[in-house]
Order: sequence, then C-alpha cells, then structure tokens
Amino acid sequence: MPPYQSSSVAAARKAVAARLRDIRLDSGMTGHELATVCGWNKSKSSRIENARTPPSDTDIHKWCDACGVPDQAADIVAASRTAESMYMEWRRLQRTGLRHLQESRMSLYERTQHFRSYASHVVPGLFQTPAYASALLGVIGRFHDAPDDIAEAVRARMARARVLYEGRRRFAFLVEESVLRYQIGDAETMAGQLGHLLSVMSLPTVSLGIIPFGARERSMWTLEGFNIFDERRVHVELLTAQVTVTAPSEVSLYLKAFSELAELPVYGAEARGLITSAIDSLR
Repeated sequence: MPPYQSSSVAAARKAVAARLRDIRLDSGMTGHELATVCGWNKSKSSRIENARTPPSDTDIHKWCDACGVPDQAADIVAASRTAESMYMEWRRLQRTGLRHLQESRMSLYERTQHFRSYASHVVPGLFQTPAYASALLGVIGRFHDAPDDIAEAVRARMARARVLYEGRRRFAFLVEESVLRYQIGDAETMAGQLGHLLSVMSLPTVSLGIIPFGARERSMWTLEGFNIFDERRVHVELLTAQVTVTAPSEVSLYLKAFSELAELPVYGAEARGLITSAIDSLR
C-alpha cells in the first residue's frame, strides 16, 4: 500500500492481526512453531501478527487449522476482506471495466439523502456531460489499462446522475476554480460542460460554490477530491486507489474540512461569473 493509508484501514488490519495472535497464544504455539506447521518462513508469522503483511484467505485457514480452531477461520476471513475493501486499487476495481465500476456505486447514491462533494481536479461526476465524461473516462481507462467499455460506462454515469432530480435529497458541491480551467476533451466539450454547470446550479436541491483563485487567505488547503455520503461514509479518490473511510472519527474530520472549505466559495451570480469567464477563455 502507498504511504497514504487511512487509519480506518490500519485499525481494521490490526484487529485481524490481534485476533490471529490471540488464537496462537491460546494454542500455546510459538510463532516459529506455527510457521513450521504452516510451511512458511518463520518471519511470516511475526509480519502477520504485527499487521505488516495482510494474510491471505489461505493463510488464515492454515493459521486456524494449525491452532486447532478451524471454525474461526470464516469469521476472520470476512473481517480481513472488509479491511482490504477499505482500500481498493483502481486496477482491481476496473478489471471488469469502467461500466461495472459506475453501476456498482448506484445503490449508495440512491440511499444517500445528504451528499457533499469537494472537487479539486475534475468536474464532479454527478454534473458531468456525456462528452466530458467520455473524454475523462477515456483518459482514465487508458492510464489504468482498463477494458474498453467507455460508452457503456458513460451511460451508467449519466443514469446515476438522475438522483439529482429524484426524491428529497440535498447536494452540496464545492469546486475549486481550477476545475473550470483544466480542459478535459476539446474546447467544445469543455464549453458544453461549463454550460451544463450553469444549468444544474439552478436546481433547488443543489448548492454549488466555486472557490476562486483569489480567495482570501485560506483557512483550509487544497485537498484531494472526496465525496461524503450522509455522515457515515467518505470516498477519497487517489491516483492509485479509492479509499473508503467509515470510522466516525475520520468521517468527522472530512465533515470539518468540508465545513471550513465552505467558508471560501462564492455562490450565485459570482459563481456564474467565474463559470462564464472560463467559457469565454475557450473562444
């Protein structure tokens, strides 16, 4: 795992490691003895118990069998998989194509009543036009060597955007002005995307703030983009992976960051002025 690691992930992995260590201690075996029975290097037991090496499903089954508690393996495997799912590499998420990735998140968006999003690099997915999404997903797919199903992925992303118009959900978006200037696709694609922003910001359920380049002295630095689903879950998108944050203490930090970032944007006519200026710069 890269240097960035959510403490939720670390805590979940340590909990699995602690359970395995307790099982070994209860069995009366040393780490060296366990490694011998399992047929692996003696240092592996220590690495697993100290959460330096995540155990595979097979490792867990071998461990529990060696310690005489095979009935505990299934539960620990489930806990280990949950820990791993908090940090999902894009190459793993995208191995079945970008369409599946888009569709897999649909139920989460449908369940969410209060959606908050901060964007520092690209237009938020719920606001993307088909042309912009196609250009962006095309670049992402090429970079990550994902299967070529861009057209299907775009349709899935557009279908997800219907949550903007259904139910009584609330949406709050904070977008750095730089997002308006980073050109994705050709000038026509970008102009169409910016024009669409002018349309969706008028929706009664949507609050869109643009953080201008010239914002007063910032009380919050520019962060990686993130989405907050109600007050229970946060998705943070890194170059290599999506990090899912569910620990209440961490979710509260993202809520705090969003609240502080919300002091910086302009809204209404001023925000429309920044978007219009970005459109004019494309001509």
